[in-house]
Amino acid sequence: MFATLLIGLREGLEAALVVGILIAYLRRIGRPDIIPKLWAGIGLAILLAIAFGAVLTFGAYALAPGAQELIGGLLSLLAVAMVTWMIFWMQKAGRTMKATLEGGLDRALAQGTLWALVAIGFVSVAREGLETTLLLWSMVQSFGNAPMALLGALLGLLIAVVVGWLLTRGAVRLDLRRFFAWTGGFLVIVAAGVLAYAVLDLQEAGALPGGAPLDTATGWAQFPLGWAFDVSSAIAPGSALATILQATVGFMPHMTWLQVTAWVLYIVIVGTFFLRGLPRRRPQNKPAVQAAATATAPEGAA
Repeated sequence: MFATLLIGLREGLEAALVVGILIAYLRRIGRPDIIPKLWAGIGLAILLAIAFGAVLTFGAYALAPGAQELIGGLLSLLAVAMVTWMIFWMQKAGRTMKATLEGGLDRALAQGTLWALVAIGFVSVAREGLETTLLLWSMVQSFGNAPMALLGALLGLLIAVVVGWLLTRGAVRLDLRRFFAWTGGFLVIVAAGVLAYAVLDLQEAGALPGGAPLDTATGWAQFPLGWAFDVSSAIAPGSALATILQATVGFMPHMTWLQVTAWVLYIVIVGTFFLRGLPRRRPQNKPAVQAAATATAPEGAA
């Protein structure tokens, strides 16, 4: 519940900020009459996300067991790819997001067509909605369709709507750069866990080597296609502790070497690039700056 709550909060707040920027801009330029058209596009984006989630959930029931693992593994890989792209996109585009959104809205107003204005609201929210739906579906599949995971996501989205509304009203202040930095780091770990689960699904479907039935032995002797470890006797699968560990760090009591390798490589590679992309504040040494200015100033300027 905690993991999906944070995902719903981050994605929902990103969408809420986008909507808030667009509505505030329309009010600033004196075009509040356009806001209902914007909400129409936002409503269509929400319906698309719900429909996408329904297709993923109920469509899986019509598949044979082997096909379920294959489709689930591929969709989980897609979720990891989308989340990874979103993390780095937010690092680069977050600074110019407001100008980009306002420019798109200006172009839509210049066209003067209803569908152009509806499309602005739709496109602005649809990406976050589809990303959230796919990631939550992958996580719920790995948790065994836990209702608490869905409840956490709904609570996160609800909190995001309230916080987004308060931000646009100026009733609350939030360091968005720090918020997205911390939640981005958390998403890197969550995506690594989803990747590990996708690898297991693909192994069970036979798409990757080392699929079932696997030897029950564990350890380095089974590297690279066997089981890495099995601590089910200490941490029971499906228990509260196992669920918390899987939701936060992607740990499962029984994992294959391919899963462990994929998890480690993702954390090392993606985590390194993520940390490098974080903005760094460079405090200035005032005495040094003043000394440099004095040294370069013309004679008699003092």
